[in-house]
Amino acid sequence: MSSIFHSRTRLNLAIAWLLFWSLMTATAIQEFIRNGGGALWKPISWEATSFLAVTVLLYLQRRYTARYDDLVGSPVRWFARQLVWLPVYWVAFTPLAFGMRHLLYRMAGDVYTHEAWPEVLLYENVKMTVFFFIFATITFGILSYHAMLSEKLRLERANASLREVQLLRLTQQLQPHFLFNALNTVSSLMHTDVDRADAMLIQLADVLRATLDVGEQHQVPLSTELRLLRGYAALMAERFSDRVSIAWQIDEALLNCPVPVMSLQPLLENIFKHTVERRRQPTVIAITAHREDGLLVLRVEDDGGRLATASDAGDNTGIGVRNLRERLATGYGAGATFNLIQLAPAGVRAEMRLPCGS
Repeated sequence: MSSIFHSRTRLNLAIAWLLFWSLMTATAIQEFIRNGGGALWKPISWEATSFLAVTVLLYLQRRYTARYDDLVGSPVRWFARQLVWLPVYWVAFTPLAFGMRHLLYRMAGDVYTHEAWPEVLLYENVKMTVFFFIFATITFGILSYHAMLSEKLRLERANASLREVQLLRLTQQLQPHFLFNALNTVSSLMHTDVDRADAMLIQLADVLRATLDVGEQHQVPLSTELRLLRGYAALMAERFSDRVSIAWQIDEALLNCPVPVMSLQPLLENIFKHTVERRRQPTVIAITAHREDGLLVLRVEDDGGRLATASDAGDNTGIGVRNLRERLATGYGAGATFNLIQLAPAGVRAEMRLPCGS
């Protein structure tokens, strides 16, 4: 990206340089005609020789001073390195430009005349001094702009790396928490129903295998996330087989949308912890994924839960939800939202909205 930007800048400067000399040439021709001149090749040759001489000097100056571009943060030191080249312009420009003019005139069978050399040198060197400082100032501005963009890019990359580290830490924080709760679930049946405990261990192994498949990723396709969630749901439904039913409504067109890994599992875990375990009546859980206003909308809701106070809709809902809020804020900023909503007459809806361009 930076190299492309520099290439475009050089191209734009080259175009601007050519347009500048085209304007200078047009002005010289107009002035020549106004003064009664006839051979238009003469003003064109004046400007062309000046263009060639200055272009060569500018090229040489940039080639040998580019090593000091890092000094752009210290303007005095940077300009001091450029100022060394001013005497070069004084010494070289007039002989180069006027030498080419004499040659062109001689080739055309004419004689190039001008004022006395001391007067010519004084006039041309004053012009070159003004031009030199204008060019140096423009170059300084461009280099400063490049430095600012490079620093901005460096900070963006540093922030991106920091976000990656934060997301990885949050994801790894969630995995042992999930394993601890799953093992507690298996442990609760070990002494009362060995066959069901064995089935749950097999299911747990499948879920853990799925978590290993995602490795250290912090985003996975919705299809992968649902694979993890269905494994966890089957594990918990086995434990509460007579007290819970789960309905799935998934828009398969959204299965490729990226979502935070293990983002739905803590929402389902909340329902089992705060609703299913505390109720004697059967609980119906609905898990849906659909598109709304260009966003992926994920919902996990039940028909019996309650948010006791307004604060329950905040971060006071356990490590899973707090973790999810942090991950969404770190990975998406304002691009994603998460809400806990009290349903009527009963039930709690956990709703997550994420960008999805697929």
